[in-house]
Amino acid sequence: MSLILNIETSTSICSVSLSREGSTLDFLELKEANAHAAQLAPMVDQLLQRNGVVYSQLNAIALSQGPGSYTGLRIGSSLAKGLCYSLQIPMIAIDTLQSIAYQALQLQSPDFEGWIQPMVDARRMEVYTQSFDAQLKAQNPVEAVVLTPNIYDEILQSHHLIFCGDGAPKYATLLEHPHAHFLTQVEASARGMSALSFQKFQEKQFVDLAYFEPFYLKEFAAAVSKIKGLN
Repeated sequence: MSLILNIETSTSICSVSLSREGSTLDFLELKEANAHAAQLAPMVDQLLQRNGVVYSQLNAIALSQGPGSYTGLRIGSSLAKGLCYSLQIPMIAIDTLQSIAYQALQLQSPDFEGWIQPMVDARRMEVYTQSFDAQLKAQNPVEAVVLTPNIYDEILQSHHLIFCGDGAPKYATLLEHPHAHFLTQVEASARGMSALSFQKFQEKQFVDLAYFEPFYLKEFAAAVSKIKGLN
């Protein structure tokens, strides 16, 4: 048996789920700016309590590792690592974009042969993204892309392409193509991690807690203070 706590903090959504054998038992989500630091730990407590689960019953903790918000990823990683250390249980890292793509694939028909293009908002007109086929196999590396109308023309010539994630809505304002489809309701969520974390648990694909770092893709750039004396 496997009882796994899944944590997703890579975007503005703070999300946790409890899963057993790859199926989501329960989840909590909060979409509120800058809420991760204050709300993540209480959400985990609430989730476990309302399901009659104590921390010592957990077999592993899975973290959505990015790319995404630097601050959100740091908060999620700190809590996950701390719990794993104290409980002496393994930690599993799940690719955020793959998790979003998995959710989108669950909404397709069994004979779907297109590609999935999950997008995580990276501010302005930039997104973190990667292409996946209908078997959830990555077709290219994760990259930061500045959105323009024609960047996916080559793929769209031969594939139906489903755009999803919190970066997809802003691309929907730029792109009109008969092979382009937008699932703007599909975003990063701990609900989409359950099957992926169970697979890694079965295969014992655990991270080294001492050396694990989230996948930021880009280095954190702190804004320069405009307050006199603080810059």
